[in-house]
Amino acid sequence: MNQCGQRRMVLATMCVALGTALLAGGHRACAQEPDEDAKSAAEIRARYTKYEFRIPMRDGAKLFTAIYVPKDASPTRTYPFLMERTPYSVAPYGTDNYPKHLGPAPSFVADGFIFVYQDVRGRYQSDGAWQEMTPHKDVKKGPKDVDESTDTYDTIDWLLKNVPNNNGKAGTSGISYPGFYVAAGMPDTHPALKACSPQAPVTDLYTGDDAYHNGAFMLEANFGFYVSFKPRAGLEYPPKDWDNFDYGTNDGYDFYLSMGPLSNAKTLYFKDTNSYWDDQVQHPNYDEYWKTRDISAHMKNVHCAVMAVGGLFDAEDLQGPYKIFHSVAAMSPGTPDHLVEGPWVHGGWAFTKGDHLGPVNFAGDNSAYFNDQVLLPFFQQYLKDAPDAKLPTALVFETGTNVWRRYDSWPPKNTQAQTLYFHAGGKLSFEPAKENSGYDEYVSDPNRPIPFVETQSTSVPQFYMDADQRFAAKRTDVETYQTEPLEHDLTVAGLVSPRLWISSSGSDSDFDVKLIDVYPMNFPDPDPNPKDVHMGGYQQLVRGEPFRAKFRNSFEKPEPLEPNKPTAINFDLPSINHTFRRGHRIMVQIQSTWFPLVDRNSQKFENLPDAKPEDFQKATERVYHGGEHGSSILLPVLK
Repeated sequence: MNQCGQRRMVLATMCVALGTALLAGGHRACAQEPDEDAKSAAEIRARYTKYEFRIPMRDGAKLFTAIYVPKDASPTRTYPFLMERTPYSVAPYGTDNYPKHLGPAPSFVADGFIFVYQDVRGRYQSDGAWQEMTPHKDVKKGPKDVDESTDTYDTIDWLLKNVPNNNGKAGTSGISYPGFYVAAGMPDTHPALKACSPQAPVTDLYTGDDAYHNGAFMLEANFGFYVSFKPRAGLEYPPKDWDNFDYGTNDGYDFYLSMGPLSNAKTLYFKDTNSYWDDQVQHPNYDEYWKTRDISAHMKNVHCAVMAVGGLFDAEDLQGPYKIFHSVAAMSPGTPDHLVEGPWVHGGWAFTKGDHLGPVNFAGDNSAYFNDQVLLPFFQQYLKDAPDAKLPTALVFETGTNVWRRYDSWPPKNTQAQTLYFHAGGKLSFEPAKENSGYDEYVSDPNRPIPFVETQSTSVPQFYMDADQRFAAKRTDVETYQTEPLEHDLTVAGLVSPRLWISSSGSDSDFDVKLIDVYPMNFPDPDPNPKDVHMGGYQQLVRGEPFRAKFRNSFEKPEPLEPNKPTAINFDLPSINHTFRRGHRIMVQIQSTWFPLVDRNSQKFENLPDAKPEDFQKATERVYHGGEHGSSILLPVLK
């Protein structure tokens, strides 16, 4: 399943042979066998009639839209619209061609909706020019001022007037890039738009979503996305045979290391064929290009109920759901606003059971629970006048104990910041270091970077998000600190905040921080255990993030490090909801390469997209502990 996580494709790379029946029909294509797919398609054909329209927008552009109407069209029964807008095509095209899946889950097909799928502006069969993360226009002076909110508004307006047997209500849902279009359609809400669920929404590409994390470029996911997601020459259909990029190897580490500096990606592979890639790489600082593309800054006049959904192990858009949830609360107070976070990879509630990731077990079909007992009741309440679904403000899965928790806020109000201090000898403790200031040091070599997974892959394996870190702990260029075995359970709910004191012999370096749950040696192995996995001593990655040191004071104006001078770096790791069980240890690992998940830092203060091979140099990195320069990490511990 590891290809399912490729950036914003939501299964497209793994399931392209299925065409966009997958993308136009609910994302469950990878979860079923061919016989089940055929049965699903037959059921949809029996229950629904398909129509296709080119719906006019206020500026004259026409957007291709496929509509599936329940065949029970008696005057006494009406249905709400449930719409997905996508840049990945609404295929299969043709009114006689039916997809294998509709809606978020099979339960939606049985319950009955008018399902609507639309090629967004500038993609496949829709008019216009496509923009990466279409900038929202708060002020619209005329019909030529269009964005995704106006296209959503105009589409709903047309549907209400032209599709019979609708009940006057509409909802939107979508995962990943389609999740962005849900969020982008919420400001200045159409009166009929009553419920929206942006799921794993691409929200702020620079600040923790797909493109950059704390100034570090997410290399492997972005390269893998843009070799297939390209500018369109004109109206087009998806190719019958997708042209998969030939890496010439099954080892992404070797491929990207051989590629050399970031600039070589364009020189060797992209040439001048993909302006989308160029835009990502050529804006390494947080400039106006990125600022205008943060949709969470525009959650004003949202008048529909909102359910933001995300995966605790989302390798692509981990931050998006939280940013939408918090922005709606701040900018549109009084709007029903919910957050759901489960034990899933990117969009995993649509194509996995959510019962495990790698050898880590989550004890249940968490996806079926969410789709049938949370998401469907949410839409039924607001689109079908069903009883109150009694959903909490935040429904968040607690890893470690494998329990769903209901909270009145996120993060929970009853947390208390507790500090873990770094000590000499690789010790980690809630007690401050008594020794004088000291440091641990390692040599970071960008020409021999640390791999982020212990396997060969040319994509980003989703299991890296909770993968065993024992292979990294054994390296001399990784600093490792851990506690004694815990005497009682400790639940961490919210942002984890490293407070580091570091120095480097270079003028820039990365500092990648990983929070890890170390299992006791008597932890049972899986049963059955075909891969012969040994869970005793397993070092489960709970959360990890890179930080590019030159951005320590500003992502807009980078500053060089003064070589060998102790410097503070303070930042946050994305939210977790994890219980470190009694007998487990808490570990923190710090390193300066994480390849090829993150691009290599030359360890010189320079514009990395312009770096040359000879610029990449070794640097001696120090992590300080004790005294006035003591490093620590803050944990929001649930009381």
